[in-house]
Amino acid sequence: MSKFIKTLVAALLLLPLSAVGQEVAKEPTATKETTVVKGADSVAYTHSERRKNRGISNLKTEFVPKGQWVFGGSVSYSTHSNNDYNFLIVEDIKSNGYQFKITPLVGYAYTKNSLVGVRFGYSRGLTELDNASLSITSLDNSYFYSLKHSYNVEALWRKYIPLGKDNKRFALFAEVALAMGGSQSKLLSGPQQSLSGTYASSFDVSLGVNPGIAAFLTNNMAIEVNIGVFGFNYSKTRQIGNQVVSGTTSSSQMNFKVNIFSIGLGASFYL
Repeated sequence: MSKFIKTLVAALLLLPLSAVGQEVAKEPTATKETTVVKGADSVAYTHSERRKNRGISNLKTEFVPKGQWVFGGSVSYSTHSNNDYNFLIVEDIKSNGYQFKITPLVGYAYTKNSLVGVRFGYSRGLTELDNASLSITSLDNSYFYSLKHSYNVEALWRKYIPLGKDNKRFALFAEVALAMGGSQSKLLSGPQQSLSGTYASSFDVSLGVNPGIAAFLTNNMAIEVNIGVFGFNYSKTRQIGNQVVSGTTSSSQMNFKVNIFSIGLGASFYL
């Protein structure tokens, strides 16, 4: 009986050691891969893939298929007119003007949910002030005229992120755009009897990040809204006053904030 007990105790002592040995042998493969089971489906993720999977959307959702062309843009137009209008300490304002801007876009999906394209921009603005008076002094018979038009071309890259699994109607997108362009402007100011004029031309370069959201209203038409959150701008301007005095100025600026004045609303057609 004592011999049987000794044999049983020895077997019990050796059993945990063999189990530990098996766990040690399996440990290297367990750290490389983790299997996630959901229902009847089984998907294997590495540690690197699990870090990348933020749960924002299902990356397999095809919001914009490969090979699709995108045509779109935005148009805006506004006018203003004042006749004997008073604003704070400025009285008897007589002015008129307009603002016009158009930005067509052409893009191509080189792969699923990824787009490259070109955007063109043109804007024109006019402000003409015939009269204004300050409550502390008089500016009667003063004149102010400003006409400016600008143009640019942008190369852009855009990545769509569908909102939810199998959602093909709403998506966020991240857009990076590099733009180059210029502007020309004419300015007249002073009393009616002795006006002074200035002509200016500029060269502009900018790099911006413009996230936004796209929502399909039909199978091929979508409304898009974007806003600038980061950007770098460089501008160099040369001006000539009264065809005699000339000068140049340059400026650069980098923003790490939301620019509410850069909100864009437009429509796009996915063909």
